[in-house]
This record gives sequence, structure tokens and C-alpha cells, in this order.
Amino acid sequence: MEIRTILPADNESLAKIIRSALVEFGANHLGTVYYDPSTDTLYELFRREQSAYFVAVLDGKIIGGGGIFPTEGLPDKTCELVKMYLIPEARGKGFGRLIIDHCIECAKEFGFKMVYIESMPELSQALRIYERCGFEYLAAPLGNSGHFGCELWMAKKI
Repeated sequence: MEIRTILPADNESLAKIIRSALVEFGANHLGTVYYDPSTDTLYELFRREQSAYFVAVLDGKIIGGGGIFPTEGLPDKTCELVKMYLIPEARGKGFGRLIIDHCIECAKEFGFKMVYIESMPELSQALRIYERCGFEYLAAPLGNSGHFGCELWMAKKI
């Protein structure tokens, strides 16, 4: 698997992967990235300073991705792990962990000291991976992501 930085041509494929995963797990409700217009323009969104989005490619096919973003309102030196999704056939093979590790290394390079995640109970597979990566649950959300449909929050010091 290759991990590379997002390209403009990746927008459509990634939006489809993200929305398909949310439908698959019954998490395609208001207040999530399913309805967030930025899901269709990830390349443009991740032009922001101290943000990065990485695309996972296997045998020439995009299988998913994930990124870090300096979400508004987060504590100092904290970024958010965002839009972390894989196609069904790529799950359970360690690819998600590789993307997360890549994002965390990038966050460190940018000078962040903590990575924050917002998620939902429906995404239990992802939650298990986050736990294995050392993320711990929080009692309340941090920052102003605008994703009021997420009811679980996690963070990891890096």
C-alpha cells in the first residue's frame, strides 16, 4: 500500500468512500461528514496551513484515507484526526493503522502535542482501532467541528 498526499482528482473517489461507509454502518445522519459539503472538496479543504490529507492506494486503486486538521476551537497544539475511512475490502488488514500512524507523525512534524477524534457508536470497528492506537475517551467534545451528530470523543497525547 502507498500513502500519498491528496490530489485534486481524488475528491470524487474519497467522497464516495466516506459516504458509502457511513451508509454501510447506518451513520449517515445529520451533523456528520455525510452532509458536510467539504466532503466533496477535500483537496481544497486540506490546503489550510497545518492540515494534511493522505490517500491510501493499493494496486493503483484508492482504498481510503485520513487526515489531520486544526479544527477551530481546539486547545492549543491540538489537531483533529478527520475523514478516516476505508473501503470494505481494505478493512482488517492493518491499513487503517498505517494511515493513523502516518497522520500522527505528520501532526508531530507540525508541532501538535495532541490528536482529537470525533466519532459515533455505529463506527465500532474504527473505535477499536483508535483504542488500540492509544486514544482515550473524553467526557465532552473539544473544539467547534460543526459535527453535532458525533457523540463520542477521543484524544491522544503525542
